[in-house]
Amino acid sequence: MGKLYVVATPIGNLSDISERALTTLKSVNLIAAEDTRRTLQLLNHFDIKTPVVSYHKHNEQDRSSELIARMQNENIDIAQVSDAGTPCISDPGCILVSKAREQGIEVVAIPGASAITAALSVCGFVFNQFCFLGFIPRTKKEKEDFYNILSSSDIQTHVLYESPNRIIDSLKDISQVLPGCEVFVINDISKYYEKSYKGTISDVVSQLETEQNAGLGEYTIVIHKDMTGDVPSAEEEHISIEALLIDEMVMSGCSLKEAISAVSSRNSGLGKNEVYKASLRLKELL
Repeated sequence: MGKLYVVATPIGNLSDISERALTTLKSVNLIAAEDTRRTLQLLNHFDIKTPVVSYHKHNEQDRSSELIARMQNENIDIAQVSDAGTPCISDPGCILVSKAREQGIEVVAIPGASAITAALSVCGFVFNQFCFLGFIPRTKKEKEDFYNILSSSDIQTHVLYESPNRIIDSLKDISQVLPGCEVFVINDISKYYEKSYKGTISDVVSQLETEQNAGLGEYTIVIHKDMTGDVPSAEEEHISIEALLIDEMVMSGCSLKEAISAVSSRNSGLGKNEVYKASLRLKELL
């Protein structure tokens, strides 16, 4: 019985492909590709002659059954690839992998490029967990459900995908759902025209609206939610200013200096000098 290899391919720069991925694509009997034209460009670049068959969201039910039968009856190995990045991550592939496992076929991951981890690694937000929500839906009802999940989640950092023609409108929608959040937005990851933006949503939207090439390239959005909006003021709950400063630094991953500014602006009854004096007392305790 053959094996199924799930192979990650470059999301932009072809030099990002791994040696193991190249070896696998050369050695398998067949490559199942989301877009045969895109995959053939990759294969031709590396002089790989392996036959290619289409496998995309419109034919994956029937095609997955065909591929499973061939691995069982012909004892061939098949590699599965998407247009770019890792199959099954907001791309076709899950059905084939699921059916293969049900039939006892070994499924092997050939890891590599992913826009999710690439964006997270350079976003500059401090986090120890994140939630990936994929592409923002298009229909009104699906959008409402999507944004309800985003707003109600107790995870601070979320990763989304969006197309270039909807990026600005979607960011404006997010600002309505999550006022006060920060975002990191990047497109054309690893390509020549890669560009990123970070700040409040209004800041990022302003930059995108003046960017000549904003309508090109797929976008990855990292959202860093403001988790301190429900913290009561010091007067309301008699919370010490020192405690507010510590909470701000822990929740936002910021410095003491940044926490002074944030606590002062969020608690209208506190003067900046008062908060600064509390920070000095806090330094003595630490």
